[in-house]
Amino acid sequence: MKKLSLAVFNTQPPHLYFGGVERRIVETAKKFRNEVVTTVYSGTKAGFRKPALLNETAFVPCFSTDTLFPVDNWFFNRTLAGAVDVIKADVYEAHTVSGYGFLKALRKCSIKKPFVQTVHGVLADEYMQSFQAGSPTFRAKLANLIMWQLSRLEGESAKKATLVVTVSKYSRNKIIQFYDVDKTKIRIVPNGVDLQRFKPVHSSKSIKRQIGIDSKFCVLFVGRLIPRKGLPFLIEAAKHIVKEFKETIFVIVGNGPLKNHLMAYLRKINLSSNFLFLGDVNENALPAIYNCADVFTLPSMQEGLGIALLEAQATSTPVVAFDVGGVHEAMVDKETGLLVKPDSFKLADAILKLLSSRPFREKTGSKGREFVSNNFSWDICAQRMLQVYREALSAVN
Repeated sequence: MKKLSLAVFNTQPPHLYFGGVERRIVETAKKFRNEVVTTVYSGTKAGFRKPALLNETAFVPCFSTDTLFPVDNWFFNRTLAGAVDVIKADVYEAHTVSGYGFLKALRKCSIKKPFVQTVHGVLADEYMQSFQAGSPTFRAKLANLIMWQLSRLEGESAKKATLVVTVSKYSRNKIIQFYDVDKTKIRIVPNGVDLQRFKPVHSSKSIKRQIGIDSKFCVLFVGRLIPRKGLPFLIEAAKHIVKEFKETIFVIVGNGPLKNHLMAYLRKINLSSNFLFLGDVNENALPAIYNCADVFTLPSMQEGLGIALLEAQATSTPVVAFDVGGVHEAMVDKETGLLVKPDSFKLADAILKLLSSRPFREKTGSKGREFVSNNFSWDICAQRMLQVYREALSAVN
């Protein structure tokens, strides 16, 4: 049987970036490689200049820029639009706003090929949530303006796409609400986690020693250092947590535009010694870092699902998160961790409850591993996406 050919568009090269979107692209391509020939087209970022091959998936650079989003995204889409006659596939898939240029070119040229728009966190929803952050700075206002413009592009692509995929029921409802997309063409395919890589180990003390936190409590965050991830809430919560456990270390994995601002504020309030910024770490090191954490926290103000939550639970690490977006679909409150309303005091209280009781941490951690094992895997994600591609192909034939 002939393999299906798939072209995937993502501004950031998935083999060089390790965000949730990028992880999904790499992992699903690996899982259905016996049935699908996948070619990923990405912007020329992080030194990506020559084609690469990883696990039988081809990665092709398309000119963008190596500057900040959305400038790189605009150039990338322009490049794709100009290559509409060159990029051949049975099915095309774009993540977030990485393929609107190609989709417009397809429709303009009346090329009848299926196009799948995969929406992770709904940008229009993220834009609306940004107004809850209080008095925004000039930089935040500019970021919100850009987000509003991008959300319009995301909405247009979702309407024109053959099928729309998203990661949670919450995101599906927001796509219908903000983008007025026919619900009959939306498919829910949650993210997954590699359960063989992300699993509990019993050598956390040695791992803690390696990253310099010894036997102290470790509260972990993994994600981009951007406004919606809610790091200021964690810093405010830390003020209260260190009063109870003064040597607690908050390990921050990830980079982003807020890093310098966050570090400056920590120096101002004399909490720098309680925070360890590791930046972007090697993908292979992540499971070990999750295992050194006593508690994982995700104080996001908006989240489609949250791959980091799944990875933490897979390693039997108890989680604390804000009850927003699709987060409640990625964990079970009071069983695999604790859900709280967006508030620094409530966040601190939940983290303290777990730090104060080792039996509670062990029980919730064990439940988390069980929950993720039963409901989330890249095998499930890949098979469901394969069904979507075949359905999209049938819809245009």
